[in-house]
Amino acid sequence: MMKKHSLLLLLFLSISVFFVSCKEETKKTIKTEKISFTKEGTLTIYKAQTDSVLTNLDIEIAETDYETETGLMYRKSMAKNHGMLFIFPDVRQHYFHMKNTEIGLDIVFIGENMKIASFQENAQPFDEKTLPSQVPVKYALEINAGLAEEWLLEVGDRVEFTKD
Repeated sequence: MMKKHSLLLLLFLSISVFFVSCKEETKKTIKTEKISFTKEGTLTIYKAQTDSVLTNLDIEIAETDYETETGLMYRKSMAKNHGMLFIFPDVRQHYFHMKNTEIGLDIVFIGENMKIASFQENAQPFDEKTLPSQVPVKYALEINAGLAEEWLLEVGDRVEFTKD
């Protein structure tokens, strides 16, 4: 009887070791592909008082639900002369957050009249708090954090863009 009990114990331990070692072998690392900038248009910002050019940007355009929901998420960096323009189907107050966004951003909200309506400056990476437009808008432009201040952008400055 003791031999049978010992054999059963040995079988149980062998099976346990097999399952534990199998579990460790199934751990896999999922690699994500790098998301690259794709130029889809150009955007120019003009100073309201002088109508002089403040800056020109190459832009990606977010129009679909998927594009507007993901925006610049999972990007490691963005060139100074790049931005992402969101084109919304409606004019209303829009809300952003920085979930899964790895770079600090300035969000420039633009009215249907193509004039800057409000800002959210220096939005912090991975911050999930809500960033509202404050007023109804049709567009939003995401640029690297600090550029709105560097370019001295103001409410009322004018924006033009073209699609490629």
